Amino acid sequence: MPANKDEGGWKKFMYNSETGEVLGRTGGSWFKILAFYLIFYGCLAGIFIGTIQALLLTLSNYKPTWQDRVAPPGLSHTPVSEKSEVSFNLNDVETYLRYTKALREFLAKYDDETQKDQMKYEDCGTEPGDYKNRGDLESDVGIRKACRFSRTLLGPCSGIEDREFGFKEGKPCIVVKLNRIVNFRPRPPTNNDSIPDDAQPKVQPNIIPIYCTNKREEDAGKIGEIKYYGIGGGFPLQYYPYYGKLLHPQYLQPLVALHFTNLTMNTELRIECKVFGDNIGYSEKDRYQGRFDIKLTVTSL
Repeated sequence: MPANKDEGGWKKFMYNSETGEVLGRTGGSWFKILAFYLIFYGCLAGIFIGTIQALLLTLSNYKPTWQDRVAPPGLSHTPVSEKSEVSFNLNDVETYLRYTKALREFLAKYDDETQKDQMKYEDCGTEPGDYKNRGDLESDVGIRKACRFSRTLLGPCSGIEDREFGFKEGKPCIVVKLNRIVNFRPRPPTNNDSIPDDAQPKVQPNIIPIYCTNKREEDAGKIGEIKYYGIGGGFPLQYYPYYGKLLHPQYLQPLVALHFTNLTMNTELRIECKVFGDNIGYSEKDRYQGRFDIKLTVTSL
């Protein structure tokens, strides 16, 4: 009997036929509590959506709201490899095929054929020039034209005449670029205090110079001559600022090709490249900020 009494109490709690209660509440009570929580959470959702909308009104589709803590641009190179190491045997095409393939794919967008559209591209000269001002980011100008950059400016590292980019002769090419930052204007160095003596001749107006040398003292004299190809052998200012993907979809970064013409064979060489500018710095936490170092090993055996 007690068991039947307990079972009846449980059933009565689930539904009381005498009072019409379900789970201890009448229909009116359930309606009131559901209405309360519906209004309560509706108000919370409205406050959240309103806050997000108010925040979005302060943001621009074209211009970053805060750039006071943006790091200087990174310096990157092609071909890219694991641990920044380029190692190959000049007598075995399979060892450098991935490097030459990466260079050909990267430079494809710099073909003259892809830059013929006069509505998207314009000539900005083959000599270093001043910044190319195309209006404010928030102006009504719309999509901006991009400066042409022909791969022929990279000389023997263009891949036009030498499809192997010098790898076959043990004189490899590496193509370098400054990473994009919206509305960033790199400033050339105004003094030579922080620039190595050997790099000072590369300083000239309207250009961000780049200089490469041995990273380790024991590699001094083993790197040989490095030739720099591009506009002025650096990054010319007329390609800046960059207006972002929406306003500058055809933008082409200026390139510098490094041609290592006399590397010591069968030796691992550590090479460091840096760009110099008043608003370009370096960080021990980011080895690609304004610089990079790479290991080069050319085997001839």
